[in-house]
Amino acid sequence: MDVQLAAELIERAKAQGVSLVGPDGLLAGITKTVLQAALDAEMTEHLGYEKGERPAQPGGNHRNGRSPKRVLTEVGAVPLQVPRDRAGEFEPKIVPKHARRIEGFDEAIVSLYAKGLTTGEIRAHLAEIYDVDVSRDLISRVTDRVTEELATWQSRPLDAVYPVVLIDAIHVKIRDGQVTNRPIYVAVGINCHGERDVLGLWVGTGGEGAKHWMNVLAELKNRGVGDVCIACCDGLKGLPEAINQIWPQATVQQCVVHLVRSSLRYAAKGHWSQITKHLREIYTAPTVDAAEARFADFEQTWGARYPAIIRLWRSAWEQFTPFLAFPPEIRKVIYTTNAIESLNARFRQATRRRGHFPTDQSALKVLYLVIRSPQKNRANVTGKTPGWKAALNALSLYYGDRITLH
Repeated sequence: MDVQLAAELIERAKAQGVSLVGPDGLLAGITKTVLQAALDAEMTEHLGYEKGERPAQPGGNHRNGRSPKRVLTEVGAVPLQVPRDRAGEFEPKIVPKHARRIEGFDEAIVSLYAKGLTTGEIRAHLAEIYDVDVSRDLISRVTDRVTEELATWQSRPLDAVYPVVLIDAIHVKIRDGQVTNRPIYVAVGINCHGERDVLGLWVGTGGEGAKHWMNVLAELKNRGVGDVCIACCDGLKGLPEAINQIWPQATVQQCVVHLVRSSLRYAAKGHWSQITKHLREIYTAPTVDAAEARFADFEQTWGARYPAIIRLWRSAWEQFTPFLAFPPEIRKVIYTTNAIESLNARFRQATRRRGHFPTDQSALKVLYLVIRSPQKNRANVTGKTPGWKAALNALSLYYGDRITLH
């Protein structure tokens, strides 16, 4: 539609006191006009002659009145007059037979569900904005279609090699007899072409060890992941051991972002900026020896006040030091987790609105929809990794033929 024409229509609607949405709104009127015209055009194409003309064969099929129909659209309920033919062969495509909602309306429901709204909240939103009464059962049926899509996504084949895999977790409230905080783990892989993708989601109990992680990682291997060069994780219990059992050649790296964040939990906010500055000097050190010297300085400055931070870094030192052997190109890929942090922020927004979930599956469904719906002009977990060519060359020097570009 021409922008000037759209502006004129909006101004006319304002002058006449007509709203944009709702059953009598401007958008509903335009939608009705477009859908009705499309139905009439489909009938003309079906019969082969325009309305008012005579059929080529006098005894041939012809128009046979109209049937009223009310469909739900993204701008509200729209009344239509569906044309009929005498032979009963007309099958409209724009508004199929028996359909009471057009596709965009279902997508609007799914979008609201992905934002964390409950079925009751979605129903109230549609009633308030579009003045349509949609049952909870209909909303459940629409969102339940995602379950099959989720199952397919969870079992899809994966690449044979991932230079980098990052494993993170978010805690959500799930009712299992009683409402408890449960971790949901997300694995993000960066393939040899620098493309980021979420490899899977798993609901845990919070008491996981090596056995649990063996099952999770074995699932990834069964889906085709034969090799991982660098596995970055948050020191989850049993995970480093499980990684080396599944992929013996993998370098297990303690996530530096989580290590810094965990450190700040033990410190007063007034010291955060100083502590992060000192910690940055450690994880940007050119060598392990330099990092150890800088950590000794950090301990001398902060050890007496925050001994828990010192214990945290000492216990993680073995998994932290592989990071220091890499050049800046690889370090940047491992450390820069803006996309994952952005995803976690969207996860928290969607889950916080819900309060708690009735089942594991309902929680996974919402998080999957968040992953499936990337935001424009925002950092998203899926997509190309910035500066990948430089990182790829550095990775090829370290891991040789394990990096393949098939």
